[in-house]
Amino acid sequence: MMPTNKHKRKASSKVKFKAVKNVHSSGLISAHPKLFVLVGLLLVTLAIYLLAFESQFGFAMLALITGVTLTIYANFARPKKKQD
Repeated sequence: MMPTNKHKRKASSKVKFKAVKNVHSSGLISAHPKLFVLVGLLLVTLAIYLLAFESQFGFAMLALITGVTLTIYANFARPKKKQD
């Protein structure tokens, strides 16, 4: 015989999770976001210089992609100011 109540919900499925606020990761970029924003902007500036005045296209593209990615990631890692 098959049980009539096959789809019973378990009591443990109603566990409520508390949101954890202000959890900081211990990464290097998260520890010093302003420094990495400056490094990223420096790489972007170097890439623009190389594209404009030198013939280092491959290195310029690599520096540009790395600089933009680093700057965006460091901006997300910066702590947000609380507005009252």
